[in-house]
Amino acid sequence: VLASLPLQMMLYFNVYYFPVWCLAEGMMLQLKYHLLPQHYQFLLVAAFLILSLTEGSRLYLGYVGNLQEK
Repeated sequence: VLASLPLQMMLYFNVYYFPVWCLAEGMMLQLKYHLLPQHYQFLLVAAFLILSLTEGSRLYLGYVGNLQEK
């Protein structure tokens, strides 16, 4: 079994930094939310949700793919 050690290390650190990014981004979104027009509010929330779900699935698939060599 030959898993990529550099990829596994990057995924490992990204798993710990992702919640920090999510918390910081959520706090900034909350602070500026009421100052923006309604269409920007919708776009920001949609982008935040899409990026969070995409990053979570990317990290999961990276772990599974690297450890199972897929």
